[in-house]
Amino acid sequence: MTLKNAPAHIKLAVDLIQLLEEQKLSNETVIKALEITLADFKNKTIEQK
Repeated sequence: MTLKNAPAHIKLAVDLIQLLEEQKLSNETVIKALEITLADFKNKTIEQK
């Protein structure tokens, strides 16, 4: 499967990985930021129900 034909969530994941790698941050910093981001989106999903 090429990225061109990949589902939207795969394309977004690849873009996010590239963006985060370009920032030259530590893995720990990136993981902490992603945990906060994930929690925020999960809360928004719950609130929309």
